Amino acid sequence: MSRVTPALRSLLRQPCTTSQWRKTPTLCSNSAWTNATYQSVRCLATPAAMPSAGKENIGVYCNPSHDLWVKESGPSVEEVKSGQALKEGEVTIAIKSTGICGSDIHFWRHGRIGPMIVEHDHILGHESAGEVIAVHPSVKNLKIGDRVAVEPSQICNKCEPCLTGQYNGCLEMRFMSTPPVDGLLRRYVNHSAVWCHKIGDMSYEDGAMLEPLSVSLAGMARAKIALGDPVLICGAGPIGLMTLLGCAAAGAEPIVITDIDQSRLDVAKEICPRVRTYKVEPRVSMEDAGAAISKLAGGNLKTALECSGVESSIAAAIYSVKFGGKVFVIGVGKPDINIPFMRLSTQEIDLQFQYRYANTWPRAIRLVQSGVIDMKRLVTHRFSLEDAVSAFETSAASAKTGAIKVLIQGEGMGM
Repeated sequence: MSRVTPALRSLLRQPCTTSQWRKTPTLCSNSAWTNATYQSVRCLATPAAMPSAGKENIGVYCNPSHDLWVKESGPSVEEVKSGQALKEGEVTIAIKSTGICGSDIHFWRHGRIGPMIVEHDHILGHESAGEVIAVHPSVKNLKIGDRVAVEPSQICNKCEPCLTGQYNGCLEMRFMSTPPVDGLLRRYVNHSAVWCHKIGDMSYEDGAMLEPLSVSLAGMARAKIALGDPVLICGAGPIGLMTLLGCAAAGAEPIVITDIDQSRLDVAKEICPRVRTYKVEPRVSMEDAGAAISKLAGGNLKTALECSGVESSIAAAIYSVKFGGKVFVIGVGKPDINIPFMRLSTQEIDLQFQYRYANTWPRAIRLVQSGVIDMKRLVTHRFSLEDAVSAFETSAASAKTGAIKVLIQGEGMGM
């Protein structure tokens, strides 16, 4: 068995770099040094290699009473420094940027989304990126200092959806921030390394927004958006605007986007000057709205991507597409809604739905790193983790604040 020499013991007490640890095996007293031993010592050295793990861990919580607050969370800073809380295949991430999603607002204000119910104190957040600061000995694909975006899935790898590549339908899915699984809005998080995607020199803000971009890309792929397709996008919120960026990059033409908020339509026009905008008025019928949208698109709409989940918006989309068209619902709405069935039936319109995403993150990373998609304009507000309650209030009051994407920033992000 290898024996730790005084030189190695001394090194363990000193701040070190990754390059130093590549030389560490020479400090062992015999040649029986194994890779497992090396990795274990590297984990022991983690505290000296991660100065960002200095503050106590905190998280953003809600509960069934619709309270929202920030308090201590796990893993503790002691567990982060020691690496003892890491399970096989896991890394610890210092979260640097997290976006607030509409689902976070729903869990806080309404306590549920369909069957997913907040029953206890619950940590929010699933749109995050950060820095790897500790690595379990079993992890080979990541190292301390890697910048990663966190895909918030935890799957069984055994059921049919997992084995056929449709892991978003995992029968034992544990999705971060969906009750009862705590989310990523914390200072430090332990997560499976296979779901941590390297982002290189991409900003942490862009890394955090890869999650909602993945939602849009999944919808576009399943709706089969192609070059030259006429497309309607319903809703100019974060998902709708990201879908607009994606459809524009894919060469869809014409593109029409709708919303009840003129300021959001103005942003849509800013990020895609050729988009055609339609402001939804409250007293216009679904049939009339659909006819007006169809006329704006030249009367040949093939596909509608519905990004709001609102019943009236879905209906207007159904009335806007041509015979044989498709309405693809990306947005999340109420558990039960009414739809114009006979319009769907007599016009042979396909109505299709989406649940999260699968296998989208590498594509999203390529699109952002290459500059094909630029999401920076969508970030309207930034808050520190300690001021997360104000961040949520700003996001929830978007009609008054003008918020599109609100980001909560971790340590070292200029807050």
